[in-house]
Amino acid sequence: MSEHDTTHFGYKQVAVEEKASLVAEVFHSVASKYDMMNDLMSLGVHRLWKRYTVEMSGVRRGQRVLDLAGGTGDLAMKFSRIVGAEGQVVLADINASMLEMGRQRLIDAGIVGNIEYAQVNAECLPFPDNHFDLITIAFGLRNVTDKDKALASMYRVLKPGGRLLVLEFSKPTVPGLSPVYDLYSFTMLPLMGRLVTGDAESYRYLAESIRMHPNQETLKGMMETVGFDRVEYFNLTGGIVALHRGFKA
Repeated sequence: MSEHDTTHFGYKQVAVEEKASLVAEVFHSVASKYDMMNDLMSLGVHRLWKRYTVEMSGVRRGQRVLDLAGGTGDLAMKFSRIVGAEGQVVLADINASMLEMGRQRLIDAGIVGNIEYAQVNAECLPFPDNHFDLITIAFGLRNVTDKDKALASMYRVLKPGGRLLVLEFSKPTVPGLSPVYDLYSFTMLPLMGRLVTGDAESYRYLAESIRMHPNQETLKGMMETVGFDRVEYFNLTGGIVALHRGFKA
């Protein structure tokens, strides 16, 4: 990339090298109220989306799991209990504030021993080749600057036969849902952000970042391009969210 390359930050164009710090500011701002806002914004449905992700993961006792953009630890908590003492879960996030919130939440829940914490950039994961049985990234891929590079990095650190699960906002597939969803996203989300966190702008960015994220078929193609096999996706809540799953051959 040249020094003049730009990328999107919501609907704005910014220099590629600036995006990570701008995204970091958003999540530093919202970290302390992140769980509460997730419940408010999704009317609690995000818990069902994550439960479905765990069910589709096929994770088993003794396996090694990387939960990328793991935020406040919802998935890591569930995986920790499944893999048991012989397994390992790495809760990873690029944002120190979110990672600390997750660490405190898991410690408070008594989750210790088989869990580690790592502040990482998904584009250049600091783990060995063929290391994890499962990688999950829930509501984080759309904030990554170079998604292709991140997907390739995830592929590298998965074991052969390992699985990647990407849970992310996507494009509604139910007729008539898009205008209602747009109205909600661009009116209610910033309003809730202002009332609950005092920060409307961060939630306006989050709504815009959802619209800039690749649709279901495009993301499937991106996963296949970096090497993932048997890639499929499952639309949830009318396509507002999609779960993509791919395997390393």
